[in-house]
Amino acid sequence: MNVILADECSFSRSGLAGSLATVLHDAVMNPAEVVKQRMQMYNSPYRGLLDCLRTVRRTEGLAAFYRSYSTQLTMNIPFQAVHFITYELMQEQLNPHRRYHPASHILSGAAAGAISAAVTTPLDVCKTLLNTQENVALSSVHVSGHLSGMANAFRTVYRLGGPQAFFKGVQARIIYQMPSTAIAWSVYEFFKYFLTKQQMAREGGAGPT
Repeated sequence: MNVILADECSFSRSGLAGSLATVLHDAVMNPAEVVKQRMQMYNSPYRGLLDCLRTVRRTEGLAAFYRSYSTQLTMNIPFQAVHFITYELMQEQLNPHRRYHPASHILSGAAAGAISAAVTTPLDVCKTLLNTQENVALSSVHVSGHLSGMANAFRTVYRLGGPQAFFKGVQARIIYQMPSTAIAWSVYEFFKYFLTKQQMAREGGAGPT
């Protein structure tokens, strides 16, 4: 019973840590995401990074850089929570003694990224629409002006393509996230192992296995 409670506490802490980190990360990175996605649009009207920043600020105001912030958080908080919890669950199965084991870290990281990406794809679709404000898409459903708010984004995506529209690009998102999270976790676990081993050596211990 105590072991089960300890595991539940560990998973809760992992989910909470990921969520809090996301709030701070997205506050800083949301404007960069807006600029990146606008420059990636087909026939993007922007000549470069600075031109995009200046044009968006002049025509839409600073609020445009945070129009998708609530959607970004709504997506990334569950993404990180599912990500961390899935990694911990996979490690419980593949590496219960929590030794440094590269194969288990890669597999656990890839699985965590794939599952997190799949379940949060609908929110990513809405976030992209809010960031890009694609005129062709919005005019096709008779939306004038700038689209704002997660609820409006959900309604607009549904009008554009029905339920299946929320999973546009899900395969590409999974393929992108799997190697990304596998690499991140394997590098993290390697340096944790390496630094712990160095510390143990300085203290005269045997070091981790």
